[in-house]
Amino acid sequence: MATTVLWSINRTARATARKCFLPYSKGALPVDSQRALFHNISVHSRLTSLPTARWAPKVTGVRFISHGTAGKTAPARTTRGALLFAGAAASVAGFLAGVIHFQRAEMASVIPKAGEEDNTEIAAKCKTFMSPPCTDVKVLQQRKGEMSTRMEMLIMETQAEFCRALEEVDGGKFQVDRWERKEGGGGISCVLQDGKVFEKAGVNVSVVFGNLTEEAAKQMRSRGKVLKGKDGKLPFCAMGVSSVIHPKNPHVPTVHFNYRYFEIEEEDGTKQWWFGGGTDLTPTYINEEDAAQFHSVLKEACDKHHPQYYPDFKKWCDRYFYIRHRDETRGVGGIFFDDLDSPGQEEAFAFVKSCAETVVPCYLPIVWKHLDDAFSPEEKDWQQVRRGRYVEFNLVYDRGVKFGLATPGSRIESILMSLPLTAKWEYMHEPPKGTREAEMQEVLRNPREWV
Repeated sequence: MATTVLWSINRTARATARKCFLPYSKGALPVDSQRALFHNISVHSRLTSLPTARWAPKVTGVRFISHGTAGKTAPARTTRGALLFAGAAASVAGFLAGVIHFQRAEMASVIPKAGEEDNTEIAAKCKTFMSPPCTDVKVLQQRKGEMSTRMEMLIMETQAEFCRALEEVDGGKFQVDRWERKEGGGGISCVLQDGKVFEKAGVNVSVVFGNLTEEAAKQMRSRGKVLKGKDGKLPFCAMGVSSVIHPKNPHVPTVHFNYRYFEIEEEDGTKQWWFGGGTDLTPTYINEEDAAQFHSVLKEACDKHHPQYYPDFKKWCDRYFYIRHRDETRGVGGIFFDDLDSPGQEEAFAFVKSCAETVVPCYLPIVWKHLDDAFSPEEKDWQQVRRGRYVEFNLVYDRGVKFGLATPGSRIESILMSLPLTAKWEYMHEPPKGTREAEMQEVLRNPREWV
């Protein structure tokens, strides 16, 4: 199980941290990036043991935030926080009060300084990605403080860290495919297909812009967004990282995550913005220890920002990934949220960043644990049936797939990357009572509290 360790800011602690994380960082990051990573560590870091893989904490600062109008920014103005606190002896958590979109509560946030990319120059950081970013590096440097730049850097970093962790366990290499959208923007699709461990693993980044179609705008208005375009046009910018992993072994679960940012410019020049995302687990067979470990990592990330984030977003996940025509959930859930535009842009981004940083520690320990589990042909057949349910949800209900298909110039291969390489549909399939398959189906029909 994971252990929470408080790292003090002194020479001994930094030396210890360097030794502990060297096996993971060696070969994955340039020396200069490794030095920056281990410098001035002053946060509570959740460390989980892996057979060979490791991850390192991020360097953050703590500050108090002043609130503006939730979900909106004035034209030609950058939202910034107030005061940065950093002490050699201790880190002081800033408590802030504000109205969030689902309830009033106290909120503690640990967030980086606006526009500060972990004290690493953007150009140097981009060299560690799977591919050069979608936006030109010079443009990113010029717009370093803008939320769109900071989010693009975050999703590129998330893609690179997750791909390298998967390559380590599989032994294969991701195919990196850059694509462009003639209407504006593009993306980077990383796919590992028919590997030793993963039948299909995809980690996509997209950064697109242009004008919303009427169909896309209609979907957003149906979710309560009041959008005021100019001459019938709604300029938008959307970006995100999305991944679905389908392992070969039925005892290694499928995982999905997606973190995104959306920005719309209205007729008066103001911008509406919001974040969305989540991470969820879809096992073929129930393993209570795996489910509890997975949810614990997500809960810890949520609790750093708001005590109600995990319970509310866990319920939201169970509701969202529900296959109505089957009367069952897709998996054992996780967290899911959308239209997050309060209490402020800095706080929302800090929360999304914390969630994105969990994708390796919440999933890779489970992969390593079951890597060599033996399985029978009957267990493989059950995995194929469960994959069929996965396909049904994505094609019938998934909001991201629907929005992608409704957006002109969308890349169909990237949108449908979430589908498994193989799946199966058996007529009137029902697992026999008392079997592990029946136990799994019972959990899907009656979601549990795991932590």
